[in-house]
Amino acid sequence: MTTTFDPEQLQTALEAVHQAGVPGIVAEVRDRDHIWCGTAGVADTATDGPVTADMRFRVGSLTKTFTSAAILRLVDDGAIGLDTPIGDYLPESVPGERGSAITVRMLISHTSGLHEYLPYAYSSLAAFPNVAQTTPDSLADNRFTEFHATDLIAMGVSAPATGTPGGHPGVYSNTNYLLLGQLLESVTGIAAEKFITREIIERAGLRDTEFPSGTSITGPHALHYESWFGMFEPPRDFSVYNMSFVGPAASLISTVSDLNHFYSLLLAGDIVSREALEQMQRTAPVVSFEGKLIDYGLGLQRTTLPDSGIHWGHEGSVWGAGAISLTSADNTRQLTLAVNLQRWNRLDGSGRPQPHPIDEALHTVIRLAL
Repeated sequence: MTTTFDPEQLQTALEAVHQAGVPGIVAEVRDRDHIWCGTAGVADTATDGPVTADMRFRVGSLTKTFTSAAILRLVDDGAIGLDTPIGDYLPESVPGERGSAITVRMLISHTSGLHEYLPYAYSSLAAFPNVAQTTPDSLADNRFTEFHATDLIAMGVSAPATGTPGGHPGVYSNTNYLLLGQLLESVTGIAAEKFITREIIERAGLRDTEFPSGTSITGPHALHYESWFGMFEPPRDFSVYNMSFVGPAASLISTVSDLNHFYSLLLAGDIVSREALEQMQRTAPVVSFEGKLIDYGLGLQRTTLPDSGIHWGHEGSVWGAGAISLTSADNTRQLTLAVNLQRWNRLDGSGRPQPHPIDEALHTVIRLAL
């Protein structure tokens, strides 16, 4: 079968990402039944060990699509109502009028108005949104901190609202997805991560995708280098980390191959029903952590590219690692890439991230792949 992408061009583009400053990058491109996987750079800057196609990465907020799909499976079964107030399920977590006004749908779509908890959980870190005030050592100080979802949710719920329930634009908040984890546990009687593993990961046949059972990544993996806007020089490895601070919002470990397979199945209607998938693809504007407007549905982002139209997927970032997965609207073309460096942009005097050659290099990979 003839493909519409050039493997040599793609490999050159990956090398350009590495040359621009990313230690290592892995990408898998699928054009119907044709699969190409490329790598560039190193998994460990001390040993120069290369990244390999099978390496596992923490994929951050791509976890949200898995959590959303688990909720939608229960919606399909009639166990959860998308437009039921969260206070009906979790009255102690979101009490009173807010619990009556915020629906399950609003949580999944980030239109609940609930504040992000991270500035409060990492009080010494001030991770979001005051990144300019972050001290480099504060990330390391919390490397092994064990957080509890109930405490984190309370921080987000008690913080000033970012908007009215159901209002637009929504504001991206991990508080929403920790509540969805509580909802899964309340309805199913088992931990959210176990339910997502059984109903989504195992059902999809994803052999290299899992929630962490400890602070380390099992299996072949790259080290995860965090620059924190140039405050770590050189960038520091944070691949060993307690991910309880994000849980079912952003703690998943996976590979580029597994992620392409998952999104292909999801968009084919093989993970949730066609009716549920239609709900996932109803989008509204949401303000991201970076202050950008994204087109967000129920755990799915819609990205429109100039030369290739609409794509569905998600982006993710944790300390030292990031991933992007995009699938064309007709489910024939896919790209998933993972990198082992994050927050490479320096900040200007007002605390805004400045352009970096890595940004353009990654855009070139996306354009050529899709």
